Amino acid sequence: MAALHAWRAARVTPLGELLAPPRITAALLRLTVQIVLVASLWRGLYSQTGTTAGLTRDQAVTYAVLAVLASRLRELDQYAGRDTVMQHMHFGTIIYWYLRPLAPQRYYALRAFGEQLYGLAWALTGYVVCLAAGVVEPPESPAVAGVFALSMLLGQLVLYYVMLIIDQLCFWTLRNGAAMLILIFAQNLLSGVYAPLWYFPDWFITMSRFLPFQATLSVPLSIYVGRIPLSDAGAQLALQAVWVTVLSLFTRFLWRRAARRVVAQGG
Repeated sequence: MAALHAWRAARVTPLGELLAPPRITAALLRLTVQIVLVASLWRGLYSQTGTTAGLTRDQAVTYAVLAVLASRLRELDQYAGRDTVMQHMHFGTIIYWYLRPLAPQRYYALRAFGEQLYGLAWALTGYVVCLAAGVVEPPESPAVAGVFALSMLLGQLVLYYVMLIIDQLCFWTLRNGAAMLILIFAQNLLSGVYAPLWYFPDWFITMSRFLPFQATLSVPLSIYVGRIPLSDAGAQLALQAVWVTVLSLFTRFLWRRAARRVVAQGG
């Protein structure tokens, strides 16, 4: 029975996508256009130079395209299923999260896990197509591929906890729309989605090291393209693990505090 509850929770958002073919078509079209535009942009930027900020053209294009593919890991429309924390807080239905057989934190984690698996299918499919078409370069060695996969896993865990903290803010603010917009911008900027962090000033790079965003995407992609050598990857993986641990403990504390704020009214 527990496994059945877990399966139902994990498939909530992906099922909403699969039952709406126009959304799949729109997602495919948007992803294709993004990859084509990003690859064309970076190739154009490198048309007059061989190496910039320590990156060759092929490295920069590979980094940028992989960043677009990685964004598919957490890009599902939760609002369509009316199952976001902000919606539940607005309509007062958050109480049902505390009446289900699954604990709220377990339900939230299982749902996010299902979204990650669905997004991973998109990302892997796009990666294989781009690799076959020569848009991205393969990893330098199997060892690099393995370390990259581990780093990407840790990065997605960091991102999960960061997103969870923003959702948990709803228990105190009721709405987190503005905070979510700020977070998405900060995440994309400080994690290197818009551009690799090596193009930014030194003070910006130094500041980003004290925040968890760099650990979500910049580190694994830097390992993949060879900007972070395997000899230095151990320290980066350790830092990602530290962020996972710290954020996990903090969100657990917030779950306990949030439960005290949920009030059931009526019979």
